[in-house]
Amino acid sequence: MAKKTKRIWVIKVGSALFIEGGPLLVREWIRQVADLKKIHQVDVVWVTSGAIASARARIDRGWKKLTEKQALSAIGQPMLMDAYNLALQAKGLLGAQVLLTYDDIARTTHRKNLKNTLVQLLNWNIVPILNENDAVATEEIQFGDNDLLSAKVAKLLNAERLVIMTNVDGLFDKNPDKHKDTQFISHLPKVTTKLLKSMDAKAVSAVGRGGMYSKVRAAAYAQQAHINTWILRGDRPDSLLKLARGEHIGTAVGPLPMRKRK
Repeated sequence: MAKKTKRIWVIKVGSALFIEGGPLLVREWIRQVADLKKIHQVDVVWVTSGAIASARARIDRGWKKLTEKQALSAIGQPMLMDAYNLALQAKGLLGAQVLLTYDDIARTTHRKNLKNTLVQLLNWNIVPILNENDAVATEEIQFGDNDLLSAKVAKLLNAERLVIMTNVDGLFDKNPDKHKDTQFISHLPKVTTKLLKSMDAKAVSAVGRGGMYSKVRAAAYAQQAHINTWILRGDRPDSLLKLARGEHIGTAVGPLPMRKRK
């Protein structure tokens, strides 16, 4: 009998959401991950930012120079994993840390090895927790944000969907922080070049490198691989489980109805 194709979700969390939510929100996410795996038969690859932000919250050091960012990342990454490991252990799950640089995706041999490692971890029922290796990445070769990293991993694994969790409800036609007459976009059939050019590529959060532009750019990359993306608020109750139940929350990017797996 042929082995059944696994359903894989790649889920990305930004720095602002991780820092604002703290350990309680991490526990809530992992509770949902446990239910995704047990009830909905979905394997999860978790992509998280927050190492530099975690270190900055603990020590008062500069973070403008590249060397300062690298050092902060080295300090904050164990803090990040402590939060996830405690939450995973509480649900009887085990996580695995995977730190990546641009070369790990760009180079054929590295990319193949990465895929093999992630597939093996999923086969062992381990939750891979990915982050860019900012302690060694340089300004010239870094992804720039984990949004694009998550999209590249989704393509690598032929994921069923990419979920980008943030601290806003989803995509608006204008920046809600700057405009009052904004309109929420619940479904974006396709990311166009015109749309990307119209967005503010420099708009980032106070604690992270990404912004809504980087999330839509990641969705554009995923759509090239025929993977649909959801951009949604990650601190809403049961957001991931609502998606699994077919509820339409946040902004869905891609054709509807969503593709079905064989």
